[in-house]
Amino acid sequence: MKKMDRMKKLWMGIIALLTICSLGANAQNLTQTVKGVVIDKTSEKPLAGASISVVGNSNLGTTTNADGKYTLSGVPVGRQKVAIVFYGYKPVVIPEVLVTAGKEVVLDIPMEQSVTNLQEVTVKGARARKGAATNEFAVGSNRSFNVDEVTRFAGGRNDPSKLVSNFAGVVAGNDSRNDIVVRGNSPTGVLWRIEGLPSPNPNHYSTPGTSGGPVSALNTNALKTSDFLTGAFPSEFGNATAAVFDINFRTGNTDKHERTAQINLFSGAELMLEGPLGKKKNGASYLVGYRYSFAQIGTSIGLNIGTSATPKYQDWVYNIQLPKGKAGKFNFYGMGGLSSINFIGKDIDSTDFYARKDQDSKAESNFSLFGVKHTIDIGKKSYLRTSVSYSTFKNNFYVDQYPLPFVDYKNSYLLTSSENNQNTVRVGSYFNSKTSARFSWRMGFTAEGMNIKTYVIDREGKTAADNFDVIRSYNSDFLLLQNFIQAKYKATDKLTFNAGLHGTDFTFNNTYAVEPRASVSYQINNADQVYASFGMHSQLQPFPVYLYEEKLTNGTIDNNNRNLDLTKAVHYVVGYEKRFATDWRLKLEGYYQDIYNAPVETKLSGFSILNSGADFTFPNKAGLVNNGKGSNTGVEITLEKFLSKGYYLLLTTSIFDSKYKGSDGVERNTSFNYKNVLNVLGGKEWKIGKDKKNAFTLDVKLTTIGGKYATPVDLTASQAQNKEVLNEQSYNSERLASYFRLDTKFGLRLNSSVHKRSQTIYLDFQNLTNQKNVFLQSYNAQKGTIGTIYQIGFFPDLLYRITF
Repeated sequence: MKKMDRMKKLWMGIIALLTICSLGANAQNLTQTVKGVVIDKTSEKPLAGASISVVGNSNLGTTTNADGKYTLSGVPVGRQKVAIVFYGYKPVVIPEVLVTAGKEVVLDIPMEQSVTNLQEVTVKGARARKGAATNEFAVGSNRSFNVDEVTRFAGGRNDPSKLVSNFAGVVAGNDSRNDIVVRGNSPTGVLWRIEGLPSPNPNHYSTPGTSGGPVSALNTNALKTSDFLTGAFPSEFGNATAAVFDINFRTGNTDKHERTAQINLFSGAELMLEGPLGKKKNGASYLVGYRYSFAQIGTSIGLNIGTSATPKYQDWVYNIQLPKGKAGKFNFYGMGGLSSINFIGKDIDSTDFYARKDQDSKAESNFSLFGVKHTIDIGKKSYLRTSVSYSTFKNNFYVDQYPLPFVDYKNSYLLTSSENNQNTVRVGSYFNSKTSARFSWRMGFTAEGMNIKTYVIDREGKTAADNFDVIRSYNSDFLLLQNFIQAKYKATDKLTFNAGLHGTDFTFNNTYAVEPRASVSYQINNADQVYASFGMHSQLQPFPVYLYEEKLTNGTIDNNNRNLDLTKAVHYVVGYEKRFATDWRLKLEGYYQDIYNAPVETKLSGFSILNSGADFTFPNKAGLVNNGKGSNTGVEITLEKFLSKGYYLLLTTSIFDSKYKGSDGVERNTSFNYKNVLNVLGGKEWKIGKDKKNAFTLDVKLTTIGGKYATPVDLTASQAQNKEVLNEQSYNSERLASYFRLDTKFGLRLNSSVHKRSQTIYLDFQNLTNQKNVFLQSYNAQKGTIGTIYQIGFFPDLLYRITF
């Protein structure tokens, strides 16, 4: 009854909020400014004299000045389509630009030069290139995304990882975390880059070696259009075998101070400030944002957020841009997050997967990133870009055990202590040159100086009188050096070749790799394109794997994992893309990935490190060798209608097969071989209000995922050792039930001319049918039985945002 009363009060408050906001909306003569800069996509030089217009409104048009800048004033609020044309360049059409009363729209537009001068420049027949990668060397297996998309789709939780799980080839198989499986690869194969440099895992409660976490620390309101690449990446990307997040922060408004306030059950309470630095309005700006967790509200009203403990977290972000001068342009950026959670045994639900009633545990995870980026023009067609960053990462985890058999909460003793610190200095620089309209090239390097200090001890399954086992003990410095060169040649406006080379040198154990990359694309006509790409890729092992050590029966320490080589993969991709009816896109892509050098055991077994990385920890296996193999084969289909005429559609499906071989040579399904995934998303916007300047929105998402393969629990061994022990004679021999989820989101967008503000409210009903999706089978040490752990059930997410 108390839970029902709390839910009732929540909904009454939401209804009251919607009513108040609706009454405050005034939509008379609402317009806004759209501005930005038009540049050459390759050289990044400004294009003076480019024409910008709002499609369907002949009175709204302008041209860029000598610095490539433009300003369109008086643009009506709502969805607009913007067109850009410039002599000698391919026309650009940008659909679904959201114009609101509370914030100016900054739209920076890169344009691609034609090999042959166009006799007549017109947008007639031009196709919207929405979703195309911002990186000009990327061909196929890529997708750009922006803040509007992150917040639009149902079930997204304001999380970039949740967004990309809607794309073909990507699976998010855990409702409690945002790890992503790309084309059957472990989530550890994902690389995060921020402002051109590798970054620490940008998630709250992250642990060493992982790429995901329960909650994203990336503030979506600070994101610029960024790229997500899923295979055969350009040669500037290294230390990744699955996917790359290439994240960039937007700069603040250079002319006007603006504010954003937001409340969301997952991302928290937020305040963001931005505007010009100083009174000269010379291009200098600031952007600063801070968020504090709101998840305790969800737990207080009885909602299942994945655990019965209350998580606490906060994060911050900033981007300071200085005016461009003779010394070039400088940006100072940074972000960070603090997170902690305490699992108190007497307060824990017995079904909680992350804790036990006979234990108290505490987890904390903090990270910070500070960087500076410098860009300077070299001649009329080249530039040099250099970035330097410093990052810190700290993760501690402690477990206190109450004596077994469990009687009461007295006389606890330390069971596990895990303390991890990593400090990294990164330097990256590349030279980019556009020799002609046909040929461009780029070369550069990245150096990462790392210090890792880790000490992990454990005595799970033992008593207070037993000694600890040392899991990791390490404190030292080492370097990861990477370099690349890549070139692009346009034989014609239709036929383009890309080629490059990437090198990796890891001083930790003197391992290295040389990786060629290549691609070709052919634009059959204005609508149809075919392409093929190839790339060799390699990646370090997760540091918990490198640094795991084990005491042998003869008293010696086995730390041979420190000699492990890089895991390597060869990617092959072919694809076809068709853009039709001005705002539709069909994409078909096939791929094959040959994986080798994967760590496996020296003894004959079905173990492989390819099956790890979707949790907080890694398997405790010593003496591993690089004899494992794997393969991923699949076909992906994307059918997308961009938002126009008030609605959008997105259908993505993947059919794939992910296999591996352990040291016993037996081919098995990997833990990420879901076989198939289907996403169907759609949304509709209805204009409402006296002048139709407000909108009511409805977004729906349906997801089905094939069952996950898992290794069964050895009940007898688990009971004997008082901890979960898997049946290693039957690796991935069981397949769990398939996954089904329906999300539905209702939203309201309000524009007011009284104070030039805009408000957004949405209610996102996640897992609307309360489907009991199986997550895994796990051993419950307290009960001595095997139980089923389920994914998160029905969860109503709420967001309120105001910009002014």
